[in-house]
Amino acid sequence: MNNNITPFYDPLLSYEDNYQQGPFGDFAYLPKSSIVMPHSSRFLNFDVNLPFGIPAGPLLNAKYVKAALGYGFDLCVYKTVRTRAHKSHPLPNVLSIHPKGKLSAEVDTVLADHDFTFPISITNSFGVPSFDPDVWQPDMADAVLAAKSGQHVIGSFQGTPGNEATIEQDYANAAKLVDETGAPILEANLSCPNEGVNKLLCFDFTKVERVAHAIKNAVPNKPLFLKLAYFAHDDAILPLLKKLDGVIEGYSTINTLSAKPVDAQDQPALSSTRPVGGICGDAIRWAGLDMVARLARLRAELIHHFTIIGVGGVSSLEHYQAFRHAGADAVMSATGAMWNPQLAFEIKRALLE
Repeated sequence: MNNNITPFYDPLLSYEDNYQQGPFGDFAYLPKSSIVMPHSSRFLNFDVNLPFGIPAGPLLNAKYVKAALGYGFDLCVYKTVRTRAHKSHPLPNVLSIHPKGKLSAEVDTVLADHDFTFPISITNSFGVPSFDPDVWQPDMADAVLAAKSGQHVIGSFQGTPGNEATIEQDYANAAKLVDETGAPILEANLSCPNEGVNKLLCFDFTKVERVAHAIKNAVPNKPLFLKLAYFAHDDAILPLLKKLDGVIEGYSTINTLSAKPVDAQDQPALSSTRPVGGICGDAIRWAGLDMVARLARLRAELIHHFTIIGVGGVSSLEHYQAFRHAGADAVMSATGAMWNPQLAFEIKRALLE
């Protein structure tokens, strides 16, 4: 990877400035040519050129999605939206982190700064911002229409505590709003801080079951993925898989691992009010692979038929193939793609050799 590549999301700018001014680097211009795969793959019941793309997070609006599609990312998740506007955390939102060895599933303390070196790992802290539906709905619809043959845009959404009497009602309302954009696949974000035990909704199985049923009742005719965090052993995730058998179509995993980013003076690098941040990139690949392998193994043992999207630290053909070998039906890259917008092209070229 070229260390001089400009990321398509500028970590020195605010979320709002990135939304208005971005994308940057290669994504600011559409490529002059594309790469045609000789055979398409199947993802759910869709033909896809290559089951590789960008997960929820970096693709802030239709401009970003169109750029990603143009650069050969064939499964693109439009950034998570809500039923009501929700502001982003202030800067800093993205910092480079430098773990000593493999980041653990515990809340490690890691050095964080603006020295974005490779292999790249970052902390991100945004608070899942969203504009009002009257802004994001027409924009998401525009993004959906930009998908060419063998490409698909996935609509990610999240319920917000307090928007409705119950969190599941707000998830259902968000799903209906996303459905109205024409997005062919839905993804419910359950792995950012929310109203569940241990701060992540995906660990509150009773609530997840209610949320999943509410979404499917609201939008019964489109595939639904649930975005999950890392579960450290089989018994931790098995009850959820059993509860949701036949209810949802798949799982996207993982989102991030949590850590405490600190500066050179050992002070919270994000802010005193945000001592913990989500970690993405190279440092969490082991966890993404472990989670995909766990889901694939349990899928076979339970004779279930859910689809798995593998995410976490993907920045090369070898990483893509490792996730596929572990059992992922599709693979996505956020940090790797942000710092290497040519990543999908590179993987496709290598597969064609």
